[in-house]
Amino acid sequence: MGADPLLVGHIGWIDVLIVVIKVVVAFAAMMVSVLLAIWVERKVISDMQNRIGPNRAGPFGLLQSLADGIKLFFKEDLIPERSDRFIFKLAPYLSLVPAFLTFTIVPIGGVVDLFGHRTELQVADPPIGILLLLAMSSISVYGVMLAGWSSGSKYPLIGSVRASAQMISYEAAMGLSIAAVVLVTGSLSTRDMVTGQLGTYLGFIPHWNLIRLGVIPFVIFIVAITAEVNRPPFDLVEAEQELVGGFHTEYSSIRFALFYLAEYLNTITMSAIMVTLFFGGPDGPDPHVLHWLWPIVWFLVKTSIFFVIYVWFRAALPRLRYDQLMDLGWKVLIPVSLLWLLVVAGMRASRVLGFVLLVLGLIAAGVLLRAIDVGRRRRGQSAPVLPDLMDASMLGPSPIPAMVEEGSTTAEEGDDDGRA
Repeated sequence: MGADPLLVGHIGWIDVLIVVIKVVVAFAAMMVSVLLAIWVERKVISDMQNRIGPNRAGPFGLLQSLADGIKLFFKEDLIPERSDRFIFKLAPYLSLVPAFLTFTIVPIGGVVDLFGHRTELQVADPPIGILLLLAMSSISVYGVMLAGWSSGSKYPLIGSVRASAQMISYEAAMGLSIAAVVLVTGSLSTRDMVTGQLGTYLGFIPHWNLIRLGVIPFVIFIVAITAEVNRPPFDLVEAEQELVGGFHTEYSSIRFALFYLAEYLNTITMSAIMVTLFFGGPDGPDPHVLHWLWPIVWFLVKTSIFFVIYVWFRAALPRLRYDQLMDLGWKVLIPVSLLWLLVVAGMRASRVLGFVLLVLGLIAAGVLLRAIDVGRRRRGQSAPVLPDLMDASMLGPSPIPAMVEEGSTTAEEGDDDGRA
């Protein structure tokens, strides 16, 4: 049942009522946070692009997201004729429910008294909390995959296949970065991970896992989780220039709104997970006034900063090509995360062993990079001309028309000679 003092010993109806209240409050907070997140994203991107953004519905356009949601409720709900109707209707919920369940393990504050009972400001604190995160992130891809497959259309199917390949590519790197946190914490509980980050170095440097693990696992995690939630520059499963919207092309009305809601819920939830794993969760300076409030304030501030970073990514970074997406996942993130996990494990056993593993890992990385470079050069020398032309056409103006124009005169002359 977890370490929540509310669930220790006999459980009465007041305990059940408190749990229900926490669930309802968490659900309402997530729904409101999505409305605010959409407004923040549109406003921040408009400021970065020298535009105004939403400014009609409500003060400063705050009610625009609510107006859009109400509009989607009353739009016609279309179901393709050749679709698998049951799976088509089920898929949006398979994407939405894991986002809600993942947030339940996030501690947003300390321990408070409710109706004379002490409880944690956290919906659930299971001993295997971080494994629930990995399980839910794996389940959410089924919603995307089944949405594309059940639509009975080619472009959504391509988007869903991309989603499954992308999830496989980045799930391993994300899991290895989390394993480093589990290694230094000694527990799978998210509450224990926050508790292990309490205190400071030298009286002013936070004892966060970001510093304890050497930044590398955090960088790997934020890149991997950005790909997991299909946020730019890793939103290849949508790629509207290629797939006309991707896996949810055939969706409309409230079912499309559920996918939209799931994306922003996942973004907010993963921002909170990053704060929990690497930045001390709700830990922060305590002015000794309203002790229960300040942890919530610090948690909201940290989570908001990471959400704005996601918005910044969307406004500033171009979408990767699919081959670049795969190369980054398999050739960079997985080897680096595995190497750093070995270094962290070595450091836990002996600093000398840790440094030896680091040096050996850097040597192996150099050899691997050299082998990849040699392979690319040999492949470039022996590759046929057609793939080179195809790659060039993807990156810029195609050289094929110029070649045809240069050879067109010769071809016409040959035709004239033949007719003559």
